[in-house]
Amino acid sequence: MSPKHFNWRLEGKVGVITLNRPERKNPLTFESYGELRDFFGNLHNEKSVKAIVITGAGGDFSSGGDVHEIIGPLTKMSPPQLLEFTRMTGDLVKAMRRCPQPVIAAVEGVCAGAGAILAMACDLRYGSPSARVAFLFVRVGLAGCDMGACAILPRIIGQGRAAELLFTGRAMSAEEGLAWGFFNRISDRVLEASIETAKELASGPTLAHAVTKKMLHEEWNVTIEQAIDLEAVAQAKLMETKDFRRAYEAFAAKKKPEFQGD
Repeated sequence: MSPKHFNWRLEGKVGVITLNRPERKNPLTFESYGELRDFFGNLHNEKSVKAIVITGAGGDFSSGGDVHEIIGPLTKMSPPQLLEFTRMTGDLVKAMRRCPQPVIAAVEGVCAGAGAILAMACDLRYGSPSARVAFLFVRVGLAGCDMGACAILPRIIGQGRAAELLFTGRAMSAEEGLAWGFFNRISDRVLEASIETAKELASGPTLAHAVTKKMLHEEWNVTIEQAIDLEAVAQAKLMETKDFRRAYEAFAAKKKPEFQGD
């Protein structure tokens, strides 16, 4: 896996994606959108990668869609081309949610527009004290309903708070983000803390983590009764795994289990 429009490295079983245009606060382009979509889509095949961290270089996460490389060209596109673009960006969020690995955002500095959507689409979000998250679409005459924001953001921080951010485009501070539940943790060592958590998850029962992630998303649209039935089936299948037996045998021997993802 050798992407062209962002950096990728492995730290053991953890993959680290770094948006790497720090001189522009790591904006996204047509090419990077598409490559990220395909990259997350292919993570199903990367069995050795157990968790993902996504971050930005140079003290910022991402300033979102590049004004000159995306916003300008969009004003000249035909309606079919515009729809093709918005569906492509939405497919990136779908791919992030569908990949089996837990994805952690390590957010510093500017996290705006599509950059804020990337962070929102992750399973966990760690922020630095400098983090400022803004869903800026209203500032360019667009609605807040971008890449699933009107569905996902209210589920993270609540309907009223999400409405305020999406209507006004104002920045959410790190302190607000933590208090509202957008950030799971604030750290002065945000990337290191994110990688530490990712390594902890990677050493756990990764097949079970994949099922947890899948069910967290799938159960949005079912009743509680249906969710209980779905979880019964999912959990029963996991009880057939070798990791489940390993955990029992380690517990009986008063040892820490060594999960292998099978």
